[in-house]
Amino acid sequence: MTRTVGRADDSIAYRFENYREEDGRITVETQSSAVDQDIAPFNGHLSLTGTIDSVAGATPSGRPAPAGSDQVVLTEIHTRRKAWSGDYSEQVKSFNVDVGFAESREPDYVSYGWSVNTLTDFNQKNTTLRVGVAGTDDRVEVFFEPAYLPKRTHSGILGVTQLIDPLTFVTVNVTLANAEGYLSEPHKFVEKSIEIFQNIFLQESFGENSPNERQSATLYVALNHAFPAVRGAAQADYRFYSDTYGIVAHTLEASWIQHLGSRFMLEPLARYYEQTAARFYYYNLDTTSIIPVRIPMGTAPYYTSDFRLSAEDTYSYGLKVTWNAAERVQLVASYEEYVMAGRDGVTPASAYPRAGISTVGVRFTW
Repeated sequence: MTRTVGRADDSIAYRFENYREEDGRITVETQSSAVDQDIAPFNGHLSLTGTIDSVAGATPSGRPAPAGSDQVVLTEIHTRRKAWSGDYSEQVKSFNVDVGFAESREPDYVSYGWSVNTLTDFNQKNTTLRVGVAGTDDRVEVFFEPAYLPKRTHSGILGVTQLIDPLTFVTVNVTLANAEGYLSEPHKFVEKSIEIFQNIFLQESFGENSPNERQSATLYVALNHAFPAVRGAAQADYRFYSDTYGIVAHTLEASWIQHLGSRFMLEPLARYYEQTAARFYYYNLDTTSIIPVRIPMGTAPYYTSDFRLSAEDTYSYGLKVTWNAAERVQLVASYEEYVMAGRDGVTPASAYPRAGISTVGVRFTW
């Protein structure tokens, strides 16, 4: 048995996803449609995707809980995102090249992206080499400027997939990335008691201030093995991440694909994620000697109270059900439970969300 680069069926699909945090926190409703079509004369394939996200609810602002309370300060957000992406791939003997473009628009954020990825088969198609580059060019609206500020990213990936035996293959990828420009979150704040007169303090809010450059490295390792006797397959993967913010993260994920008859497939999954805190994360800036700047432009001093940059663990588990309802009609439904918890012993539990993620979709092929 050899492993080849697969090509998607000609199809049109629709998906609806609902991400809902408990206690009136953030709700995200996502609707997306995708079209895949072979371009026969050129041995190519075209994919187009359109997405609309609606985001509403309460999220921590970054300000600490008031004295005598363990409930962090929340702020309401409401936004809508429209995005599209497209890519064209072409197979030339054992070489496949894929070129992609994407655009995303929110009221305060505009992003343009591009990517070029190649897959090359060797060793009688038992070994596949992946090489790719990608980038984004974004504009971010901020509260202290009447104009958008730039943010750019560039990344490269090098990987290999190796067939071990007719039932097993291993994938190893290494990704390096660089981001520069305005990298702070414009809707997150910190608080600091500022002495305005002798022994007279005023509690003031400031926008967070992250470095204007961030490098990261990711190592991804996955193992897939089929079990024909029970009509199942297992996948386990590990991801290591490190960046110049000081964050080190580990992700472990495992899933099982079980065929039930000719039409049903069940896929339970579990995932564990942990990370250290960014070196400039502070739950309460009053415990430091840092004096925040009025205009956060990515130069020292650096500080953030965004819980997503704290030391935390995330657990998730779920189940996906696929039903081939007819020869060319496939229905998919899934549910995933998502739980985040802090690990620094300082940030209150109220900062971290617990959410349910429900997804339904339909796909027609021809």
